[in-house]
Amino acid sequence: MPGRMLLIALLFPLASMLLPSRPAWAAKTVATFSIVGYDPATGDLGIAVESRFFAVGSVVPWAKAGVGAIATQSYANTTFGPKGLELLAQGKSAQETLDILVKQDPQADQRQAGIVDSQGRPATFTGAKCNPWAGGKSGKNYTAQGNILTGKEVVEAMASTFEANANLPLADRLVKALAAGQAAGGDSRGQQSAALLVVRAKGGYAGYNDRYIDLRVDDSPKPIEELARLLEIHHTTNAYTDARFYLDRGEKERAIQIMEDATRKRLAASSKPTDQGDAYYDLACFYSVAGIQEKALEYLGKAFPLNPALRAYSLNDSDLEPLRDNARYQAMVKDAPQKAK
Repeated sequence: MPGRMLLIALLFPLASMLLPSRPAWAAKTVATFSIVGYDPATGDLGIAVESRFFAVGSVVPWAKAGVGAIATQSYANTTFGPKGLELLAQGKSAQETLDILVKQDPQADQRQAGIVDSQGRPATFTGAKCNPWAGGKSGKNYTAQGNILTGKEVVEAMASTFEANANLPLADRLVKALAAGQAAGGDSRGQQSAALLVVRAKGGYAGYNDRYIDLRVDDSPKPIEELARLLEIHHTTNAYTDARFYLDRGEKERAIQIMEDATRKRLAASSKPTDQGDAYYDLACFYSVAGIQEKALEYLGKAFPLNPALRAYSLNDSDLEPLRDNARYQAMVKDAPQKAK
């Protein structure tokens, strides 16, 4: 032990000399472009952001279902996030909230922020000392802003793309808008990270929180493309939850389309029999819950031969409760063990 301590004592000064010195300023500029949006059809609120900055998703996006969404950037004052959400929860509009945050910040001239409240009202702010090009554009249910950009065409491209894709889910609209901003020039320093945060009441895992989509690309030469890829994976793996969301809202056809599309993608992605069986099984569960028993039985008939273990598993699956007294289902599982693995 004494010898080890002596070695550490000898090496520590040398290591200190080799490490780069800490810069005098404490925070690096979060120069970036972002778009904050709201979907009045679902109540979803979200932010998409890209930057030549490591792990931008750990700094910029803040949101709470039924309250609002906030992007804080450019020497980001991260207290804008929790403080802003608290003000919005008190009933203040996006503009009122932003005005208060700016007024209370002695370095507001270096900040940039965008807010959309739970009614879709937008507000954006760009401090006079933000590095050019810097500015924002707001419209119905969204606000787009950025700094150290190649020009105003970046935020204009985000805005027009968001407006032109009103038929898409909010997450897709945000990512498409971000991609359009990049195509128009983006951050003048290049790319490094991107993030997408969308909140929905009880939209998180098992309904325990509101973090419906929370994706981050912390370090990549093409972060927006990677973010879009992750979003596609989310849509596929989260299809059952999404379909149930729309089914509960009475939008059965949309729910069916979500599940059918996701099943096709899952089948194409893997030739492994058990994986394909799982895909058919999930589709069968959806149709069972949707009250379409013939379809449910059809897909169970495909699932069980591909993954025989699902026969026992199905006995305890509450989604298949509507099929318990169905003779075809009973015949499928008559020899299955009575307890799932």
